[in-house]
Amino acid sequence: MAYATYHTRAIVCGSTDSYTSDRSYLLFTEAAGMVWANARSVRVEKSKQRYALQDFSILRVTLVKGKTGWKIGSVEALGNPFLSACSRSERALATAVTKQLRRYLHGEEPVRPVFHDVWSLFQIIVRSQEYDLSELEAVYTVRLLYQLGYVNPTADLRPIVAASDPVAALSYVTPATRTIMAQMTTTAETVSQL
Repeated sequence: MAYATYHTRAIVCGSTDSYTSDRSYLLFTEAAGMVWANARSVRVEKSKQRYALQDFSILRVTLVKGKTGWKIGSVEALGNPFLSACSRSERALATAVTKQLRRYLHGEEPVRPVFHDVWSLFQIIVRSQEYDLSELEAVYTVRLLYQLGYVNPTADLRPIVAASDPVAALSYVTPATRTIMAQMTTTAETVSQL
């Protein structure tokens, strides 16, 4: 019996230890959505995967879906925005993005627009590009909530959610849209009960 194999980009959103040397990872993948995947003997010192599979890492991974769940095959580390961040605000952005993914995304369903947004934000942190990070986080949050169906944007916010990525959406932010984005985020958090 052949098992489904995925070669995909992924972001490590968390992990838990299991057994003596194994670990389960919460991966937000481009091809399979949010999945828990097991890596065997990854906590052993001689493991080649242990440094690539740290929290916040961006990577290329091979996942195999077996009878009992997802297994991690090969891993290629592409960077870690938390470790390469130059400032506290960059680390805070990486943490906030990951927390929101864990809060709002559930299940194994690919959500490519959300993945594209997160990938572009993490690339900004890795390359230390200068942006207003608090505004970038607000734009990302509204786009995430829109892409997952939690908010219905007003006419003022349509250019922000329709932009190609959060950085492109920054050009549409005004003082009025900042207020609307904050209200929508608060409402979505209350209504979602997550």
